[in-house]
Amino acid sequence: MNHLENALRTIDIEIKALDAAKKNLGPSFSGLVEMIRSRPPHGRVVVMGVGKSGHIANKIAATLASTGTPSFFVHPAEAGHGDLGMITPADIVLAISQSGQTDELLRILPYFKRHGVKLAAMTGGLASDLARHAELVIDTSVPEEACPLGLAPTSSTTLALALGDALAICLLKANGFTRDDFARTHPHGKLGRSLLVTIADVMTPFEQAPIVSPNIPVRDALFLMSKGGMGFLIVTDDARRAVGVFTDGDLRRCLDRDLDIKTALIDDVMIRNFSSVEDGQLAVEAVNLMENQKVSALPVIDGDRRVVGAINMRQLLRAGII
Repeated sequence: MNHLENALRTIDIEIKALDAAKKNLGPSFSGLVEMIRSRPPHGRVVVMGVGKSGHIANKIAATLASTGTPSFFVHPAEAGHGDLGMITPADIVLAISQSGQTDELLRILPYFKRHGVKLAAMTGGLASDLARHAELVIDTSVPEEACPLGLAPTSSTTLALALGDALAICLLKANGFTRDDFARTHPHGKLGRSLLVTIADVMTPFEQAPIVSPNIPVRDALFLMSKGGMGFLIVTDDARRAVGVFTDGDLRRCLDRDLDIKTALIDDVMIRNFSSVEDGQLAVEAVNLMENQKVSALPVIDGDRRVVGAINMRQLLRAGII
């Protein structure tokens, strides 16, 4: 059997494990979702596991936390050396052990009983000590591990990871967790920037924006457009409202018409049908509008339709929005 065949065999076995889990999934899973939702407001989900199950538990805790369910990982061995103090009666413990006989977990079960901490388990050992002491048990038994020796956790850890994702998504939907909520806990990544950065954070302000009046000669306007460096001009009236725009592309079209730029006014050549954005909108909305309208710059207006600045694609690129 070559490497590709080994890889395909592994994937096939793990797919079978996931398919089997779909048939085994029942009321206990819904019960776990509701158990977590009904915890006190200051309660957290404490996910525990040893070895490979510990790595999966760590990832599940991170996914829960990032999708609106306060959660953290505690290693069972460290728990027995003082970290149990991190767990309160308001918390819910989710213990992951394929055998259900992990010694480090079993040794701390009395603490949970004594302090009224609710315990749920993900295990393939439905008759194990862990399963007997847990209030809810999610079955993670698999037809076989992908490891040909039947030793290394493979199918079982894939299943536990998938069930953790399913749990997080169920809670996300049940709690009405939104994109804005997600952004608040992910401010440093590209996603966070795209969800939090407003146009006002990125734009060129009015005082520095390439703004002209309608009666300026095209020749003088070109000098201001070059100075502005944004590839377009915003034409405003006396009330500071945008009445038109003039772009590099419009200039080329003027030259094709043999227009006398010394005498022609911007009012004669500006585009009156144009798009704009408001300063309070998200910067990513400006990206979408520019792509849809096939333009590279836009006037920025406030709620009273007055021009407050300008924004172009280059600024959005620099801000990491794209």
